[in-house]
Amino acid sequence: MNNVKKKPCINTATAVSGGGVPPLEGLPIPDAIIFSEIFGKLDLESLCSLACVSRGLRSVVSQALSTLPSLDLSAISLNGEILDRIIPKFRGLKSVTVDCLRLDDSSVICILGPHLQELNLLKCASLSYNILSSIGKRCPNLRILALELEGETSPEIFKKNLIEMLKGILCLESLSIKVRGTELDAYDLTCIDLFLPQTLKLLKLQPVNEQDAILFMKVLGDGKNNPGHLVNFAMPSNLGCTCFTLLYLSLVLNVISDELIISIANSLPFLVELDLEDRPSTDPKLPRDLTNTGLQSLGLFQHLTSLSIVRSRLNYPVSFKRVNDLGLMLLSESCRGLESVKLGGFSTVTDAGFSSILCSCYNLKKFEVRNAPLMSDLAFHDIIGVVSFLTDLRILSCNLITSEAVAELAASTTLEVFVTYGCRSIANPCLDYISRLSTLTTLNLGGADITDSGLAVLGKGNLPIERLTLRGCVRVTDRGIFSLLNGGEKIKTTLSSLDIGNMPGISDRGIKTIVSSAEAITELCMRYCFHVTNAALKMLASERSKKINLLQRLDLCHCTCFSIGLLELLQDSSFRGLRWLGVGSTSLVTARDNCRVICAKRPWLTLCFEGCEVGCHDGWQFHKSNGK
Repeated sequence: MNNVKKKPCINTATAVSGGGVPPLEGLPIPDAIIFSEIFGKLDLESLCSLACVSRGLRSVVSQALSTLPSLDLSAISLNGEILDRIIPKFRGLKSVTVDCLRLDDSSVICILGPHLQELNLLKCASLSYNILSSIGKRCPNLRILALELEGETSPEIFKKNLIEMLKGILCLESLSIKVRGTELDAYDLTCIDLFLPQTLKLLKLQPVNEQDAILFMKVLGDGKNNPGHLVNFAMPSNLGCTCFTLLYLSLVLNVISDELIISIANSLPFLVELDLEDRPSTDPKLPRDLTNTGLQSLGLFQHLTSLSIVRSRLNYPVSFKRVNDLGLMLLSESCRGLESVKLGGFSTVTDAGFSSILCSCYNLKKFEVRNAPLMSDLAFHDIIGVVSFLTDLRILSCNLITSEAVAELAASTTLEVFVTYGCRSIANPCLDYISRLSTLTTLNLGGADITDSGLAVLGKGNLPIERLTLRGCVRVTDRGIFSLLNGGEKIKTTLSSLDIGNMPGISDRGIKTIVSSAEAITELCMRYCFHVTNAALKMLASERSKKINLLQRLDLCHCTCFSIGLLELLQDSSFRGLRWLGVGSTSLVTARDNCRVICAKRPWLTLCFEGCEVGCHDGWQFHKSNGK
């Protein structure tokens, strides 16, 4: 057994077999015990590792795979050939999640069947709208469906197939459809209102035209008031109503207006979660804009626990100019039961408005504000009572926020996520407060004015941080990375995701520190690090590195010092665990043909030339049809 000591799965097999001496191939394996006690609790990656140990374990793993109820392949972009070989091994699947970046309709159709109750098809860059009708025909028992489709120039084909799909899945409880890279008229909601299943509780649609959404809500309201007009929903008994309604609604629109929110409030008074985002292409004009009146109408939602209203700057630099402090005060008074609040683009709201939410919503656990130029530290003054409940606090692009806003958070024993991305007045004193947060697992300090000495303080805090973003912290150098990872023992063992993009002070020395100190890194982003060279990659790929099999996602976009020699590392056995590599605007862009040969040999690896963020979660719709 000593010759395979490095394989962690061997210890499991030995423990099950009582630590016997026989070689692995002859090891007796009590199938029933393993199924119930061990194999039934292992994830897919662990099971695949065990299958490599011996023929006996391979047989047991094969049997275990056939009984797994769910399969999540969202972390990798498989091609159709591999997927066709994998799916038949999972005969008991009820839930499937697949990254479809490199798949076509025929490959996805092989997944479908009446056994599925949950289906999540992500990044469907090469799928046609015909897949919708196929889902309706082949998956009549679906309860949860999520689709990310690429926009086509044929909305009529989309509507036809969408209706066919809805006619076939009458037990659907959750429906999420996102269409990327298309105009806002992709959805004509008036075509689906009469075909919504009576069991539907959650609806997410992107993009949606505001006027279509208003008409859609009016139809739902008619169904609520006239049960014969529309199929009724079964309501929870504690709400004491059997009228047609949704509990969760999420829409991405061209504009959010008072009329829209009032229509939603009148038609769906039992909403538990409301998520609205708009992306205007021009400055909205009255009456098609949000004012205090629209926010006041949210008081009609007596069961609302989660609210998100965001005006994005994706298409046009605009904000909610017609909402002031009074609007948020009215909201906070009428929706005291809110547990999650996300507000974006409220440019005329001051500290008084934001603090009213913090002080009035006593069960608040998640609070996010972005693009609020008038929000300052005073919004967080005297919030000790709130701190005891908050688990997630995000403040983005609020330039008046300084380190003092974080002072009272130091007493928190619940905060797990803290984000100050784009708050450029955040400085070293903030890290002293943060270092006392013993429960913090995610920290985003992107764009902060911190230095090496500040990271040294953070490193000594021994926080259980798993995800850390320092992107744009231009005053941090290699020395700061060394102080962070060698100041304490905990962060070097817990840190799995690190973003050091756009930091000119980072060089090969900083990468060497990461290689030698960060023991659990699976995701590393160093885009726009102009002083990192091939030498750093050789260190990451070194067989002596403990992380050689752990590193799964690596972002090298705009790292101009890399040479074509990177191909040599990909051609051999280096980076064996790598699943995603971003090489946009690097020397590899000129060697796409060679890269395709490498990907053919390493089908688990996705090379992104498009400059996407890690994993291509946004921007996949611009990829070529082969997913590269």
